[in-house]
Amino acid sequence: MRQAVICAAVRTPVGRRRGGLSEVHAVDLGAAALRGLVERTGVDPALVDDVHWGCVTQVGEQAFCVGRQVVLAAGWPESVPAVTVDRQCGSSQQALHQAAAAVVSGQADVVVAGGAEAMTRVPMGANFVNGPGEPFGPAATARYAESLVATGGTFNQGLGAELIAAKWGLSRSRLDEFSLASHARAARAQDSGRFADEIVPVALPGGGTFTTDEGVRRDSTPEAMAGLRPAFRPDGVITAGNSSQISDGAAALLVTTPERAGQLGLTPIVRVAATAVAGDDPVVMLTAPIPATARLLRRAGVDIAEIGAFEVNEAFASVPLAWLAETGADPDRLNPLGGAIALGHPLGASGARLTTTLVHHMRREGIRYGLQTMCEGGGMANATLFELV
Repeated sequence: MRQAVICAAVRTPVGRRRGGLSEVHAVDLGAAALRGLVERTGVDPALVDDVHWGCVTQVGEQAFCVGRQVVLAAGWPESVPAVTVDRQCGSSQQALHQAAAAVVSGQADVVVAGGAEAMTRVPMGANFVNGPGEPFGPAATARYAESLVATGGTFNQGLGAELIAAKWGLSRSRLDEFSLASHARAARAQDSGRFADEIVPVALPGGGTFTTDEGVRRDSTPEAMAGLRPAFRPDGVITAGNSSQISDGAAALLVTTPERAGQLGLTPIVRVAATAVAGDDPVVMLTAPIPATARLLRRAGVDIAEIGAFEVNEAFASVPLAWLAETGADPDRLNPLGGAIALGHPLGASGARLTTTLVHHMRREGIRYGLQTMCEGGGMANATLFELV
């Protein structure tokens, strides 16, 4: 049976909203990641059978199959096609699942999976042209009318995060504590050069290059966190400080078979050992990583105690904390280099960004199994198991 392996994983630094990458078009962010793959591997882009590219807000500068525009902007041959994927925050993780499936099934030999999102330039929700309630439609809204009373009649991720905090008894201080730890871990990773192998620089329109994640707050304190106002409810526990940052960035992964890797002179990093997707309550919205993880482990026949590192996207601090409570995973193995609360969450790029950070960490530390999962709009989640090669 054919296997899918990742031979290279790169990402741009993640920029804050209106920060260092705010003048860079999403297509050019993605192109920087694709060029970085070629520089790291020496692979001729003409050998790439397809590009699967994640992007959530597919409007304006991110419209017209943004994945295809990324390929062209990178200077790759016109013969390389692309498809743009939307599974909300998990779009580029879904792109990886599709790339691996194409390779395993024999439909392709070399596929690039990745994603980009320039949230400064294309704000989240910009594609809700008739207002934020319009995409859900009357039938879906009527189906969940009773549950939606708890969120004021709307499907809202922030209010979902509040519901999770209430259900799992997560206090404001616990959420803030987790968030401060995310910043501390990311700062240590930066200081020790842990991100050096995964980051490719981005050329800036005005000259110079952007090379470092800029969302990490080194001077934050419990007192500063406690002073932030709730973001979604006056009496709530979710704040800007314990939520993911609005960000700009891109990431890309080279997926092939072990045999093709050998022919190309590449050394695989990890095998895509198993994949899973799951759906859950769309009102609470952010709990699907829990059933997705359970499904993934059953499919792979691996116990959670065997997993040496987890990447669970920090959309809000309540999400990974509820996941920890339900799965019984070792908290010391969760997001060891910090997560989206510190590094940022450029929606369509985040799945590939998490993979990039995870697989480099696995190789560096000799970790056999790594698991990645992330919540997604609409109450969905992807989960992926990687095995070190």
